[in-house]
Amino acid sequence: MRQVGWKPPSISVIAVLLTAYLLPAARSDPSLLKLPSDHPANDLCPLNSEPDACPVKCFRPDPVCGVDGVTYWCGCAEAHCAGAPVKKSGYCEVGNGGSGPAGQALLLVHIIWLILLGIFVLFGML
Repeated sequence: MRQVGWKPPSISVIAVLLTAYLLPAARSDPSLLKLPSDHPANDLCPLNSEPDACPVKCFRPDPVCGVDGVTYWCGCAEAHCAGAPVKKSGYCEVGNGGSGPAGQALLLVHIIWLILLGIFVLFGML
C-alpha cells in the first residue's frame, strides 16, 4: 500500500493567497495623500489675537503662497496684512495667476532695450 504524503503548495499558490489577503489592506485612502493645506478647515496661518503690524519687517524670509497667487516672503504676517488667505507654505509657482503673457512681453521689451543700450555704450554711440 502506497502512502499518500502531503505535498507543499507551490510558490504561485502562496503568492496568490498572500496577495488576496493583503490587497484589502492596501486600498487607497484619498486623505492619506493630501497636504495639510488641502484641507480648508486647517488654516496654515491662524489669525493671532493681536493684530499684525503692517507693513511687516522681516529679517529672514519665510515664504507662503496666498490664494491670489502672490508669494509673501515675510510669511503669514505679510499675507494677513494683504488680506490674503494662505494656500500653502513655500513660494508660489511661476506662471500661476496674474497676467502672464503681458508680463512676459514687458520683460522681453526690457531685455531688448538693455541689450541695445549695452551695444550703444560699448561702441561709443551714446
